[in-house]
Amino acid sequence: MLAACGGGSSSASGTASSSSSSAATLTSVSFEGMAAPTLAVPAEMATTTVKSTLVANYSNGTSQSYALSYQPFFITGDMVSDGKGGKILAGGYYDINNAAIMDKSVAGSERQFYSDSPDGSSLLAIPGASVSGVKGNTVFAVVQFEYTTRDLAGTSAYGTLPSPIAVLTLDQDPATGSLSLVKYHNVDTSGVHGLWITCGASLSPWNTHLSSEEYEPDAQFISSNTMFQAYSKNLFGDATKANPYHYGHLPEVTVNADGTGSIKKHYCLGRISHELIQVMPDNRTVLMGDDYTNGGLFMFVADKEKDLSAGTLYVAKVGSGFVADVTAAGAALSWINLGHATSAEIEALAGSLAPSDILTAVKTDPVDTSYTKMYLDGSAQWVKLKPGMEKAAAFLETHRYANLMGATMSFTKMEGTTVNIKDKIAYSALQNIQSAMVKGNAANNAASGVSLDKAISAGGVLAHKLTGSQKDTAGTAIDSEWVPAQTSFLLLGEDITADALGNTANPEKIGNPDNLKFSEKLRTLFIGEDSSQHVNNFLWAYNVDTKKLSRLMSVPSGGESTGLHAVDSINGWTYIMSNFQHPGDWGSIHNTVKATLDPLVRANYKDRYGAAVGYLTGMPIIKL
Repeated sequence: MLAACGGGSSSASGTASSSSSSAATLTSVSFEGMAAPTLAVPAEMATTTVKSTLVANYSNGTSQSYALSYQPFFITGDMVSDGKGGKILAGGYYDINNAAIMDKSVAGSERQFYSDSPDGSSLLAIPGASVSGVKGNTVFAVVQFEYTTRDLAGTSAYGTLPSPIAVLTLDQDPATGSLSLVKYHNVDTSGVHGLWITCGASLSPWNTHLSSEEYEPDAQFISSNTMFQAYSKNLFGDATKANPYHYGHLPEVTVNADGTGSIKKHYCLGRISHELIQVMPDNRTVLMGDDYTNGGLFMFVADKEKDLSAGTLYVAKVGSGFVADVTAAGAALSWINLGHATSAEIEALAGSLAPSDILTAVKTDPVDTSYTKMYLDGSAQWVKLKPGMEKAAAFLETHRYANLMGATMSFTKMEGTTVNIKDKIAYSALQNIQSAMVKGNAANNAASGVSLDKAISAGGVLAHKLTGSQKDTAGTAIDSEWVPAQTSFLLLGEDITADALGNTANPEKIGNPDNLKFSEKLRTLFIGEDSSQHVNNFLWAYNVDTKKLSRLMSVPSGGESTGLHAVDSINGWTYIMSNFQHPGDWGSIHNTVKATLDPLVRANYKDRYGAAVGYLTGMPIIKL
């Protein structure tokens, strides 16, 4: 069954008409990509541009194409319906008392802060949902806002504001599948101490939104962290009140049938740079990247299904054979058990322990052999654990403790993670491959198993083979059938000398991959870019059977492709959710295009303060 969604057009191709195609059996679906936009049409570089198609292939040799397009629910900074007869600011910031946080940086122009960086999103349906104003099917989306780039005076505001998270009530047209915004509900995060830099997200198998808190504030040196002090001031009205150990964890949002939502924070999955986690089909095993320099690959196995409040935390150790070559067999992975905990006990430790109670960390060599030298975020530190503090260190000082336990802590910016259930393969994005991953670099530990011959700044995507009957490095069985046992490269970007447009990564390949989502129905890995090497960032589709890479969308120049969520079926309809961040955030790569594009981007997106939350339309109902 195929019917165009959301106003997308379709056209028949092959040897038969669309009517004869519909009488045949649908055998596969593929994507035909688009060319990257150029200065020949500047407007296409300054907005979301979609010229790709979905192709339905039939058993009689015919095919039918569906033109895709992009539809935003809103641009941040819009006033949208609160479902109560009033309006609310999309992407707006609130303090611990749910009062609006005001940007007072320009006298006479005071306004509520709102984000230009929407990120992780989930699309879901709730049985029995009922929201006033919905005429078709009631569908919900959860969207989180990572940060805002700058205040009205142009000063960086990164990391200084508590991240909002919202539940959107959407009206799904049963005939076309199109989605329209009915209600925007801002989730109250005061009960979890507010949220810190919420980046990527995923939908749990039990239909909740799994958020993230990226770049956990370093508790050991928090007194010199002016960004965290500003965050605390904006959240609590007090620059010293926020506790760094309350951030860097995993928030989970539950959507209610009336379009509201509640949130809890899980403290037992490691305090790392959470980006975009993936829960496996067993409802217990969680694979986690670590968006950090000198980061690791982490895994959590929950005690109970559909409950992340208690379990065992592991970190990977990479064996020999890890090379940046998509034809290589790959390297074996073993798993170090970092400990078992409940969320409640770690939250209690976070509230009762000072950083100095857990360990000592210094940035100059103490000439004391009881300290262990390690690299964190590219810089050397010397660390000594306090007696009896193993559990506290494992869950509150996870990067340092993983180093002490001998884990491979050489990855650079391991971001989104997703799973191909049929083939039992998980995928992780490496936004770049440099510094700590490259031999000869001071931050690289050659004994870690990751020590590549050269950097690939454009990054790549790892594929992890999943299996059961695994034991940890102490010989204890791991209670999961979804444990990564081998890793290799699936895709690699390619660094180039700057082309005429300014790209320093090949625009026909992925560049600095970030968001990843896999569609079982489409057999497709979707890849969103966070690239400082592509003048426009792209959303890609990679078919794991045909190995075909197709560019689906280009986001505004200077922006980042975020909020990716591939949905195989909601009431029969298939969706690709996609947002973007910080349009017109110019760098040196944009020197050739900035003069032309800056006025266009400013006109499109609220003088560069707005960004879109939305989805790709034109997707049909697909029954394979």
